[in-house]
Amino acid sequence: MAKAAIKFKDCVAQAEQIMGCIKRREFAPIYLLMGEESYFIDMICNALSESILSPSEQAFNQITVYGKDTSAAQVVNLCRQMPMMGSYEVIILKEAQQIDSIDKLSLYTSKPQNSTILIICHKQKNVDKRSALYKQCLASGVVLESVRPRDYEIEPWLVNFLRGKGLEISQKALRMLTDHLGCDIEKISNEIEKLLVAMPQGTKSITEDHIEQNVGISKDFNSFELCNAVAIKDVAKAMDIAQHLSANPKENPLLLIVINLFALFRDLFIINYLRWQERRKGVIFPSDMELMKILKKSNPYVVAELKRKATLWTSPQLFKILGLMREYDAKSKGIDSGSASEGELLRELLMKIFTQQ
Repeated sequence: MAKAAIKFKDCVAQAEQIMGCIKRREFAPIYLLMGEESYFIDMICNALSESILSPSEQAFNQITVYGKDTSAAQVVNLCRQMPMMGSYEVIILKEAQQIDSIDKLSLYTSKPQNSTILIICHKQKNVDKRSALYKQCLASGVVLESVRPRDYEIEPWLVNFLRGKGLEISQKALRMLTDHLGCDIEKISNEIEKLLVAMPQGTKSITEDHIEQNVGISKDFNSFELCNAVAIKDVAKAMDIAQHLSANPKENPLLLIVINLFALFRDLFIINYLRWQERRKGVIFPSDMELMKILKKSNPYVVAELKRKATLWTSPQLFKILGLMREYDAKSKGIDSGSASEGELLRELLMKIFTQQ
């Protein structure tokens, strides 16, 4: 039976475990860092390249090669060299997905040397798990399968990431970041690093003002505020925000806005369905903690707000709106959109939402 696909939370836990071992200088002879999410691959590779050898040793014993510019045979030969004036020879193979006949690395991984540390960075996809290379790396070293987060997983990750740096973040600031940057961990981490440099020393909490001043996302005109205005049926505010977002479509693509609106109305629909089950079938409505798990939210305040907003919409309205989301998801990708601009499509979508009966 095939193994279940690794989950993002398991990937994060393993990456943290590997980073802990690196800090304790507990090194493996082989690191196979593979998968679609480049953030964890780069993080671990950088930590290894900076930690194993001292700067003076790196000049003699640390070699970085790239898949498109080298061959598996050359990498094997490099791995079999003995270190000069040091404990380890460190070989870093970047962009390993571009190397020809990567399975030939198994000529080395079948019997790795204690004096060599091989780091294989294989991005965009996994190494074939049926291959001898994968099995040997798993048996003799460390294998990280780096997976991308789903939309509902990014906020909990970011909260924990910031806590690791001694910071908290307001719910609005959190949504501003994730709504604007999506699930791109690399972009989010880069923006956080900029924030850490820009914020006054001793700052313990990131607010929407910090995001507006340093990331360039308006705290009043953003996808988070648009969703909130739509949810409470504030037509004037929603259309005003839409006008501002439409003025900069590259920073506020229609597809991302539709995705955020769909997530909102999906949650409202689920809440109303659970209330219908309670009324019609006697099924007990979930507690806030249970609802957090169902809706995959990390904050009870968010759940309380969703419950309040759900009372403003009927289930038939929400069902029709979810259909609109599918229609405008296609239009945001150029399907049946005609000559309408993204701004025109957004305003058209909002008016259809507000006029649902």
